[in-house]
Amino acid sequence: MILVLLDTNSYLRLAKRVRPAIGVQFGQLDYVLTVHKITEDEVHRSPRLRLLFPWFDEEEHANERMGKQIRLSAVERAQVDAAQSVLRATVLEDPLKFMVGKRQPPSKSDCFLLAVGQVKPAIVVTDDLGMHDLAKEFGLSVWHGWELLHKLYSAGIVDRVLVEEIFTALEDNRDLPETWLLIKHTKFFKVFGKSE
Repeated sequence: MILVLLDTNSYLRLAKRVRPAIGVQFGQLDYVLTVHKITEDEVHRSPRLRLLFPWFDEEEHANERMGKQIRLSAVERAQVDAAQSVLRATVLEDPLKFMVGKRQPPSKSDCFLLAVGQVKPAIVVTDDLGMHDLAKEFGLSVWHGWELLHKLYSAGIVDRVLVEEIFTALEDNRDLPETWLLIKHTKFFKVFGKSE
């Protein structure tokens, strides 16, 4: 079993439409989707996210997250704290290298999630390109959200109609990451066909 840990934005982009979202096991490698409590905390601290995603605290979603959330033992938590400290120090040492193309450098929470991915271990799903750059420096496993969606599609967890709905919703909400747009007609050729 391989844990696949969603960051907050990846969870928010997929969880309403991919049901159930957390605890789903799929693929030949037995991937299992999970979240950490930090997602809960980030949404609850942000009035903007609570306004944009009112479904987040609906009973079905809240119960699913609480029941399938990744847990850390005391030893693992200490290892995560140490790994987070190293990751965060790397960002603070040269934040500009993570800010190419108007990106934000990975936050303390971002570093925490990557550290959880290192310790558990888990593949972290994020569309934050700064997190991808940081993960690459440390040899950590990360996927873009579209990579997860593609694997769910290949495993038959989502169908072409749902893939179309997800892309359309993200476009309508002006939340479609550039990386998703770039692969729309290649990785999802069977859904969208060739680009014109």
